[in-house]
Amino acid sequence: MNLLLTSLLGCLVLALPLASGEKFKWCVTSQPELNKCNKLATKAPELECFLQKDVTECMTSIKTGAADAITVDGYHVFQGGLTNYELHPIIEEKYKKGQETYYAVAVVKKDTAFTIKDLSGKTSCHDCYKSRGGWFIPIGKLISERVIPWDGSEEKSLEKAVSEFFSASCVPGISKANYPNLCKGCKSDCSCPPKESDEPFACLKSDAGQVAFLCHNKIPSAEKQDYKLLCMDGSSKSVDEYKDCHLGKVVGHAVISRKDASLSDQIFKVLSQIPSSDLFSSDGGKDLMFSDSATSLIKLPEITDSFFFLKNEYEIMRALKDGPKPIPPSPRPVVNWCTIGHGEKDKCDRLSGIINRLSCQSATSVDECIVKIKRGELDAIAVDGGQVWAAEKCGLVAAMAEQYNQANCGMNDADASSYYVVAVVKKGSGVTWNNLEGKKSCHTGVNRNAGWNIPQAVLCKEKNKCDMYTFFSKGCAPGADPKSNMCELCKGSGKAVGDASKCKTNPDEQYYGYDGAFRCLAEGAGEVAFIKHGIVSSNTDGNGPEWAKNLKSGDYELICPSSPFKAEISDYVNCNWALVPAHAVIAREDVRNDVVTLLKDAQTVPDINLFKSDDGKNLVFSDSTKCLQEIKDSKKFLSETYKTILENSKPIPELMQACTLDNYPVEV
Repeated sequence: MNLLLTSLLGCLVLALPLASGEKFKWCVTSQPELNKCNKLATKAPELECFLQKDVTECMTSIKTGAADAITVDGYHVFQGGLTNYELHPIIEEKYKKGQETYYAVAVVKKDTAFTIKDLSGKTSCHDCYKSRGGWFIPIGKLISERVIPWDGSEEKSLEKAVSEFFSASCVPGISKANYPNLCKGCKSDCSCPPKESDEPFACLKSDAGQVAFLCHNKIPSAEKQDYKLLCMDGSSKSVDEYKDCHLGKVVGHAVISRKDASLSDQIFKVLSQIPSSDLFSSDGGKDLMFSDSATSLIKLPEITDSFFFLKNEYEIMRALKDGPKPIPPSPRPVVNWCTIGHGEKDKCDRLSGIINRLSCQSATSVDECIVKIKRGELDAIAVDGGQVWAAEKCGLVAAMAEQYNQANCGMNDADASSYYVVAVVKKGSGVTWNNLEGKKSCHTGVNRNAGWNIPQAVLCKEKNKCDMYTFFSKGCAPGADPKSNMCELCKGSGKAVGDASKCKTNPDEQYYGYDGAFRCLAEGAGEVAFIKHGIVSSNTDGNGPEWAKNLKSGDYELICPSSPFKAEISDYVNCNWALVPAHAVIAREDVRNDVVTLLKDAQTVPDINLFKSDDGKNLVFSDSTKCLQEIKDSKKFLSETYKTILENSKPIPELMQACTLDNYPVEV
C-alpha cells in the first residue's frame, strides 16, 4: 500500500515555488482551526487556509502541492519525513519560560520489586492511545530496546504485540473491539480523553495497573514520595530524577513543508509579521494551528530533516514502524569509507582490493559524509580539525590522527601531530599584513582550519575585522553562499558556463582544498592564499600536477600577523597564523573500534601505501602522513584553546546548527 501511494504521488506534478507575494496554503484539520486560520489571513493576505480531515490527509496535500504547511507534533514530524511524503521541519515553536521539556517516564509504586526488563505479563496504564508520553515514546522505546518483542512484521500489528506483552492494560482511545486486552484495565469506557479513573496515574494508584506510562509532570507533587521511576538500564530512581531516568523526551511542535528553500523563507516571513497574540491564542479551542504556550517561531536550518529534529527520539519513532534495528555483527564485516570526488573514490577502491574489510562509497562533501556517518549509512572519513569539531557536535568521535613525524610512529605516547596555517602571496605583489584588507583571497573552504577558521580568528583579534566577506573584496571560499563575493573567484570544473561545480566543497571545484587554494593564487585569481605550510613546496620546483609544473617556490613568500611580518616559504615556524591539530579519522562511537582495527591492520600490509595519491593530492589521507595513530581520548584531541577559536568562528555551519538544535526551545 505504501509503495503504491508513493508511486501515485510521484506521478503528480508538484506546485512550483511561490513567487514573492503569492499565497501559500496552510492545512487545518477542524472547523475551529479553519476559523482561526481565516482570522489570521485577514492580517496576512499571503496566507490561505485549506481544510482536510486529519494530519495524514494534510501531509498528502503538502506532498502534492495542494497545500504548503501544517504544524505537527514529533510523531508526525517523523511520519512526514518518510518517503510517502518527503516533508521536513522548517520552523519550530519557542515556548514560555518555565515550559520545560516533557519526559516520558515509567512510574511504579515505591515498593515495586521488578525492573523495566521484567514488564512482560504485568498490567499497564497509559495516557491516551497515540499520545506522545503515554504511547508513542514508551512503546517505541521498549520495542527499540527489545523489551517488547516485535519485528515490524505486517502479520502482527504493533497494538497486537503490546496486547500480548502486558496481561492487561488501559489505553484510553484504542479500539476496544479490536484490542480488548488493551482496554481490560480501564474502569470506565476506555475513551479518550480518559475518565478520571482511567487517567494513568489514577489507574496506577488504584492498582488497576502495575506500571504507568505518562509525562513526568503528571505525577502529583504531594504523592511523589510514594512512587519511583523505572530506568532503561534496569535501575530505578526517585520521581524527581526524571532527567536521568526516562524513556524519551517529548519534542516540541514544528511546521513541516516540502523541501523548498524559497517556500520556507516566505512562510516564515509571513508568519513573523503576524502578532504573537494572534498566532498563539485559540478562541473556541486549544492549541489551534500553534501551541497556546508558544511565544515565537524559530526558522530551522535548511538541512534540518526529521532525523535531525527528533535526535534520539528518531529511533524510537522508527521502531514503531519497523521494529528494532538489527544488531550489527561484531566485528563488522566491512567498514564503509566516505569518499569525495572521483580521485578519492578511485584510490579507495584500489585500497579496498587489498584491504578486504574496506568498502568505499561516494558523497558530495564532508558535511554529507558526516550526515551519512551519523545516520549509520557510512562509517568513517579523515577530515581537518575544524571538521572534527563539527563532527563532535554531531555526536561522532575522533578515532585516529595523521602523524607527520616518522620518528613518532610506533610510539604510543607520542605527541599528536599538528601543522602551521600560513598566508602565501606572490613575491613583488605588494600584498602585506598592513594592506591585506580589500585584497582578493583564496581559501581551502568555509569552516575549514587553514582556509577559514584560523585566518578569521586572527583578523578578528588583531584587526577587529571579523567578517571575511567584507574584509576581502572578493575571493574563492568553497562552501560559501554561491551568490556572495566569496564564490566570485572560484573556477568550478572549468568545463562549462554556469558550471554547477563552482564553489562546491569537493574536488570538482578546482580551487577547493589546500592545493586548490594555492592554485587560485598561482593562476592569479587571488592575491593571498590561506593554506597548510607544506603545500607550496609540494606543488612547486617540479612537484605537483600538470598545472603546477612551471611554478617555483622562490616566487612566493609568507606574510604573518607579527614580526617579521613576511618570510621565505621555508620559514613557516617563525611566520605563521597558528599551529593547529592534524587531520583525524572520525566515526560513530559504535563503529570506532572496528575503524581503528581496520586502519592499524592496513598499515601492516606489505606493498601498500595509504598516504600516496597517484591521481591527485591528499586523497583519502594527507600525502604528508607517515602513519595513523589511535586517539585514546577523543574529547582531548582538540585543545580548549583551539575549541574557543572555533566557537567564535562565524558563520556557524548549518550542519552544526542542525546537530545542536534545541527541539524544545524555551524563552530565556
